[in-house]
Amino acid sequence: MKQLLYIFLLIPFSVPAQSSDFIILKKKNKTIRNIFAGSNIEFISTNGAYRDALINAIKNDSIYLQEFVVNRVPTTFGTYMLDTVGSFRYMYHYNQIGSFGPKKQRGFNVGGSGAALMGGGALLTVASGVSYLADKEKFSPGLLAAAVGLGGLGYLMNSSSGKGMVVGKKYRLQYMKMK
Repeated sequence: MKQLLYIFLLIPFSVPAQSSDFIILKKKNKTIRNIFAGSNIEFISTNGAYRDALINAIKNDSIYLQEFVVNRVPTTFGTYMLDTVGSFRYMYHYNQIGSFGPKKQRGFNVGGSGAALMGGGALLTVASGVSYLADKEKFSPGLLAAAVGLGGLGYLMNSSSGKGMVVGKKYRLQYMKMK
């Protein structure tokens, strides 16, 4: 009996396995991200659908997704519990991925600050216009110029943030078929 145990321990057990296909996200021939089956993906498709789902498989140029519907359910203790209500399955061709979500925001929020500057600049511009119409002697052209400048700076800050990675401009997807 012990001899059989030694024989089985010394025989190398190998399980032949084939890795599945995967997709590479590249920027100027530099790999940014590898997308495999079993990982999570967040993207906006070319027809405008937002998906945040688990990749079940990648086969024949298609991505098979499973998106879970999760609700917060209140408990008797006054806290919340996450409950999976259901799931949806989708299939997309890898060319139907339009853009990946914006990068995670860390530190200073450029988009939010730009929106605040734009709103403040617009408010000060309107206030300067009302001041000009009400009393032309108290009108300050310097305040109007500063308000327009702040609004323009806010617009530039807001437009430069939060675009995400749009496939086709700087970024491209490459499908890797494994045999």
